[in-house]
Amino acid sequence: MNDEKKKALQSLKTARGQIDGIIKMIEDDRYCIDIANQLMAVQSLIKKADVTILQGHLRHCVKDACMSENPEEKIEEFNKVLEKILSK
Repeated sequence: MNDEKKKALQSLKTARGQIDGIIKMIEDDRYCIDIANQLMAVQSLIKKADVTILQGHLRHCVKDACMSENPEEKIEEFNKVLEKILSK
């Protein structure tokens, strides 16, 4: 497992713990703004994991593909992911 995947995994594990906390907050009927703030924190961690994975993809998969005979497929694949991210 490369460094990017390790970092993404840690962010996702942290997010999982926060989600468990958010579920408990909802069950305990906590203040809505406090819940919303925790939800935003989880979204931030997931976005961070996504960016980290994509950076690793560029550094490894796309780089290797560009050195091969057919880099267009990986570049197009990455462009489709970027389009999805930018359309959010």
